[in-house]
This record gives sequence, C-alpha cells and structure tokens, in this order.
Amino acid sequence: MSFVKNQIIRELTELDTQLLRRKIRSVDTPCGTRIQIGGRELQAFCSNDYLGLANHPDLITALSEGAQQFGVGSGASHLISGHQTIHDALEEKLAQTQALSIPKAKALFFSTGYLANISAITALSNLKSNASKIYSARLNHASLIDGVRLAKEQNNATVLIFDHHNLGVLEDELKEDSSQFKLIITDGVFSMDGDLAPLDPLLQLAERYDALLMVDDAHGFGVLGRHGYGILEDSGLCSERLIYIGTLGKAAGLSGAFVCANELLIEWLIQKARPYIYSTASSPALAYALIRSLELIEGPVGQERRESLRSNIALWKQLAQFTHWHLLDSDTAIQPIMIGSNETVLQLAKDLDLAGYWVPAIRPPTVPVGMSRLRMTLSASHTHDEISALANILLHLELLN
Repeated sequence: MSFVKNQIIRELTELDTQLLRRKIRSVDTPCGTRIQIGGRELQAFCSNDYLGLANHPDLITALSEGAQQFGVGSGASHLISGHQTIHDALEEKLAQTQALSIPKAKALFFSTGYLANISAITALSNLKSNASKIYSARLNHASLIDGVRLAKEQNNATVLIFDHHNLGVLEDELKEDSSQFKLIITDGVFSMDGDLAPLDPLLQLAERYDALLMVDDAHGFGVLGRHGYGILEDSGLCSERLIYIGTLGKAAGLSGAFVCANELLIEWLIQKARPYIYSTASSPALAYALIRSLELIEGPVGQERRESLRSNIALWKQLAQFTHWHLLDSDTAIQPIMIGSNETVLQLAKDLDLAGYWVPAIRPPTVPVGMSRLRMTLSASHTHDEISALANILLHLELLN
C-alpha cells in the first residue's frame, strides 16, 4: 500500500505543477443560469441545460408522478425484471424522434451517454468477420474514444483517427479497406469546439464504401432540427446505415441516453452490449418524466426556447469581438474562447468568478496541449442583458491581459 500512496502523491503533485488538477465545486441551488456556491451567487455560463428544462415545473411534477405510479427503482437489469412498460413507452417515443432518418428505427435506453457509446461500439465490433475497422474523428468525446479503445483491445478492431475538417484521408483509407465491418464514428456537435460534423459527406462515404455511420448527438438532441430531434432531423439525412446516440441529460433536462438504429442492429445490442446486459435498469420514474420532457421539446415550449437560444447565440457572436483572443467558429450553444496556456486560462476563470461569473477553464487532456480555453455555454434561459454584461467583462479582461 505504501507504493500506491507514494505514487498517487507524486502524480498528484505533477498535476499541480502542470496546473491540471481538477476540483469539484458543490452547488447549493438547482441547475439554472443563476446558482449559488458557498452562499455566493454566480451567473452560470457552464451547464448543458440548453433549453432551461432541468428545473422545469412540469418535469418536477412528472418525476413525482412517475415515482408514485411506477416506483423509484427498477430492481434489476433490463433482461431480468427491471424493464417496465414505461421503459417500452419511452423507447417507442425515442424511436419516433428518428423515424424519418432511420428506416425501421428502434431505440434502446441507457442510464448514461457514456454507457450508450461504449455499448454500441463494442457490441457492433464484436461481429464475427474477417476484420473490423473503426474510423473515429479526432475530436470525439472521451466516451467514444474509450469505446474505440475497448473495441481494439477486446475485439481486435483496427482503428484510424481522422480529421473531420479534411475527409480526403478518410476516403483514401476507405478505398483500400477490405474489412467486412467498417464503422465511422463522429460527434454530431463537437463538445469542445462547438462546430457540427459534416454528416452529408460522411454518410456519402459510408454508402460508397459499405460502412456504418455512428453519430453521438449529445449536444444536438433537443436543440437542432425543427422539432428538436437533433442533427439528423436538421440535416435531412435518411439511411439504414445510421446509428444515432442521443443524450437526455443536457437539453432534455433530466438524465440518461439512447441508441437509435434499425431494428436488427438494436436486437444485436440487446444480445451483445455488456453494459446494457449487466447494468440495473434506470428508474421507471425517470422514464416517465423523460416522456414529458420529449413532449416539451417537440411542442410549443421547445419551439420557443430553441428560438430564444438561437437569438442568444447570435447576440453573443455579435458582441464578442475580441482582438487577441480567438472565438471559435461555432453556431451552437457551445462558444469556446481560445486562450492557450493553462496559467492564463485559470487566471481568467478566477477573474470571472470574482466578478460573479462561472465560465469554466478547459485544459489538457480534455483539449490538446496549448489549446486551453474558456468554454462558455449558452442557454435559452439567459437574458440578453446577462449576455451583454458577460461580453463587456470579457472585453475588459482582454484589455488587461
């Protein structure tokens, strides 16, 4: 045990030296654009609650109603006795959101997006074939990266990392690939940069070279598309090759995630996705509340809040005219400000905190070395005055720095 303790201390010290140690901040109040930490009120520009639904009274009521009707715990995994009829109802509703994009769409509900991604990648790459090849976008989320690593280790999949800004290399590799199973994986909205994946050309490549295309739309579901159904609805694409991952803990305001694909692929996940098979099913009360969340997203509330969010994004981009800092080119709620060094970005986050604003500093390994940034996220619940005030403070801090 002495080795373990000493080594942990040494490595934590290294993290401190590099200004990379993470810290937990405990929030006293419900999720919102104004929160309290230790009695201090802060204006929060850091959550993924893009539509402001996390504290919506309808969802609070629905969670209570669901608990009264179905109980709070499932008591077992989905394949034992934990799968209730309310889980069926939720999965049917989730499948309907992608019905125009995926023929014969079915959905599978997971407790987290992390588990959904790992499950889909490892199960699909477990097909018996002459070889499996996975093509993963370089800036994909950590859960996708970990899923690919597991597929490589457990299923002997070969992996190629590609740049989503330049698909020429990806096509060159696909041309020469004789693997029976090929899977292209990408974020829909890249979580640290805020830009959209080029889904149309990616799907064209998948069709041309007989590959599947998996899209993790964690930051698009609820926000993109006419009904908030995400990036596939927004892009108008339709193919049986598409595998869609939607997250329910961001714009949907609750928690959980789902995989949506054609019914044959979903049946394969039920049989082979180990995190799904061996995890206790999520609370049936949560499933009940999520159905209400989907109704809000696709109805007048969702329409109004998506419009408010678009207005907030446009205002921010108009106001954030930095001279030295680089505002990344993003039309989504994720609006990163590139700073560079760990020291500078931490100091800026501290200065903002002292001024009453929570804008998180993002450092390696979440982003590449030398590309530390302030990752500001906007919500439909932010007011124009709040956004203007933050822009003014940041412009002032830029002058000081």
